[in-house]
Amino acid sequence: MVEVTGKYQGNLHCQTRHGPSGSVLTTDAPKDNQGQGEAFSPTDLVATAFGTCIATTMAIAARKHGVELRGLQFKVTKEMSSDLPRRIARLTAEVTVPIPADHPAAKPLEGAARACPVHHSLHPDVEKVITFRWA
Repeated sequence: MVEVTGKYQGNLHCQTRHGPSGSVLTTDAPKDNQGQGEAFSPTDLVATAFGTCIATTMAIAARKHGVELRGLQFKVTKEMSSDLPRRIARLTAEVTVPIPADHPAAKPLEGAARACPVHHSLHPDVEKVITFRWA
């Protein structure tokens, strides 16, 4: 179990603290929803979680294959719905992997990416697309 605590700071900003580490994170509403865009928005954090979860889950799987994924990069694009209720409609992840596509671990790593906990935790209506770029 992990506890995250937070406090509304005013002006659409929140500050949160990660219980186990004490790390602090600030959020702001996005510019297209009355905020100043001065920090990650809550939905930006979902996109961040998606990308980091893909990378971490792939790295865990890579260890089983004796592969180091240092240098793996990802980019996640978040698209919001145009209708109500306001929600994330699509997350598109591009993952650049530092091994070739014909490496024996490539297919298991793709499977790991699609099996990451965040991917499985998101509502089925959120379109989730992952594209791989191999070395």
